[in-house]
Amino acid sequence: MDTDVVVIGAGAAGLAAALSLAERSVRVTVVEGRDRIGGRVRWEPVGSAGVPAELGAEFIHGPAPETAAFMREAGLTRTPTGDASWAWSTAGGLRPADDDDFSAGDVFERVRTLAEDESVDVFLRRFEHDPALRKLALRARGFVEGFEGADPARVSARSIADELQTGVDSATSRPVPSYAPLFEHLGERCARAGVDVRLGSVVERIAWERGKVTIDARSERAGAFTLRARCAVVTVPVGVLRQRVDAPHPFFAPPLPVEKQVAVRGLEMGHAVRVVLAFRTPFWETIDGGRFRDAAFFRCEGTAFAAYWTQAPQRERTIVAWAGGPRATAMDGVAAQARIERALDEFGAMFGQRDLARREYEAGVTYDWSTDPLAYGAYSYVVTGAGAARAALGTPVDDTLFFAGEATATDGQGGTVSGAFGTGLRAAAEAVRALEAAGVPWKIVP
Repeated sequence: MDTDVVVIGAGAAGLAAALSLAERSVRVTVVEGRDRIGGRVRWEPVGSAGVPAELGAEFIHGPAPETAAFMREAGLTRTPTGDASWAWSTAGGLRPADDDDFSAGDVFERVRTLAEDESVDVFLRRFEHDPALRKLALRARGFVEGFEGADPARVSARSIADELQTGVDSATSRPVPSYAPLFEHLGERCARAGVDVRLGSVVERIAWERGKVTIDARSERAGAFTLRARCAVVTVPVGVLRQRVDAPHPFFAPPLPVEKQVAVRGLEMGHAVRVVLAFRTPFWETIDGGRFRDAAFFRCEGTAFAAYWTQAPQRERTIVAWAGGPRATAMDGVAAQARIERALDEFGAMFGQRDLARREYEAGVTYDWSTDPLAYGAYSYVVTGAGAARAALGTPVDDTLFFAGEATATDGQGGTVSGAFGTGLRAAAEAVRALEAAGVPWKIVP
């Protein structure tokens, strides 16, 4: 064997799994298609100050115990997001929002009365003609499209209700100053623990039998190579798994069991387009006598981007523009610079200050996760009728293939960094138990 465990993917789940294994004296090799670690946590400097712009994951949702533990080890802190929200529409302009996005989740309590699961679209249509509930139903639709990045015609209403019940929506915060130092810390810990991380290496085939895995991969620098291991932890996004499972040439040989293939098809990737705008000054804080000084979120109707947000309570000069679900897919084919220009104009127009926004604008960056060939979307959601898909995807195959990643989180943390961390730790523990049961000849440190 070249190594004991191959971990495929160096995102949150892959790094957590690799570190947990290596610190138990397991030999670990990580194979990552990107030329960096982090996966769907992606950052790059923007503007003259070089502030790290989060182009992927940005928030910490709920208690997030796994993320909190890693942050304590790294000596990092987090700060709550601001709660001052505004709503914009062509009819009413900017006005204080009398609720938040998550309050729309109240309508999903009625899912409990359904005999069978149904799509969010079908579920919400029954309320949109009720004068007492129409506004709440429309807000709930916007929540699913925006926060979940999901297509209401595809996503399971029951899965949304279950997720909201876990409290993952509570106490949203941000790592300070971004996720960058946390992942740099994890990368350094992996290196110190002896993890062999091979970046820029795309896995092309996984041949497996009980107790043995052969990975065929290709690197631009090193060319084709093969790794033989006792087992593998697969952490690639479900969007990639869907592509590989349905590919004409087998990615898994032999193919995954039928129930695993069904699970892969029971999960879909939400679509998201993000733009980060950097300005010379936070000009919005001085408009109308400082009315928007403490604004955290701006929710928009009838615009390309569903929401804009500041870094409040931190005083920064950057604005994030977000489009999820159908609004994101509506921008298919729109060039990056055109997306940035649209976000800039929309943000300025909200205040009636398009020219001022243009004068203060410094730089912008953007990312469309749907076009990323190593993700094919932002994060996962459950399709109608596939309520057990996350658990089924995370189930080991023959004590040889182990699966992790936010799509396998069953505690309501699907779609989150903490969910990915937790599943990576779970898969590592499963792999250790399998290695011990197989009588692997070395002492595993507890």
